[in-house]
Amino acid sequence: MTKVLGNMAVSVDGFITGHDPAPGRGLGDGDVLHDWYWNGDTPSRVVPQFRLSEATRDFLDPFAERIGAVVVGRNSYDDANGWGGGSPHPKAPLVVVSRRPAPPEATPAQRFTSSIEEAVAAAREAAGGLDVGLMGGGVLTSALAAGLVDEIVVHQVPVLLGAGRRLFQELPGHIRLTLVQDVPAPGVTHLHYRVER
Repeated sequence: MTKVLGNMAVSVDGFITGHDPAPGRGLGDGDVLHDWYWNGDTPSRVVPQFRLSEATRDFLDPFAERIGAVVVGRNSYDDANGWGGGSPHPKAPLVVVSRRPAPPEATPAQRFTSSIEEAVAAAREAAGGLDVGLMGGGVLTSALAAGLVDEIVVHQVPVLLGAGRRLFQELPGHIRLTLVQDVPAPGVTHLHYRVER
C-alpha cells in the first residue's frame, strides 16, 4: 500500500535551509545539512553519486527504493533550479505544489498542481504502488494539516543554523508521532516516525 512520507535534513534548531536560500543559491549557507550525503565511503545502491557511511546507506536506501513519486513546494523547486528538468530522486517523477504557472523550463517529468491534496493524489497515481516522498517545510506542513502523511523521516544534523526556512510551519493542532527507528551515523542522526491518527 502506498505511503506518504516526509523526508528532510534539518538542523538542531529546526531549519531546512540556511540564511538567504534562493534560485542560484540553493539552501543559502545551509549546504552543511547535506554533507553526510558525500562524506562517507559507501555508495548508495539507489543514488550512486551519494557517498554515505555504511549506517546511513543501510538506513536510507530502503526508503529511497520505496519512492515512486516526489512532491515538493515551489520554493524548493525554484531554489534547486528545477532539478534540471528532473527530480531530486533518480527514478521518481516530480509533482510541484504552486499557485504560479509552471516555468518554461519545466519538463513532462514535472507536473504542477495548485493544492497539496491534488499533488498527493497525482503523486500516488504516478508512484505505481510505491510510496510518495514529500520535500519542503510548506509541503510537509500542508500535508500534515490535511491528514495525508503516514511517516516522517528526519535527518538531524548537529549544527545550529540560526535562521532559514523552518521544517515545520504553524500546524492546526497537536500531531502525535511514534518513534519507529533512530540511527546515529557520522554527521547525522536518522529519525523515523509514524504519524498517529
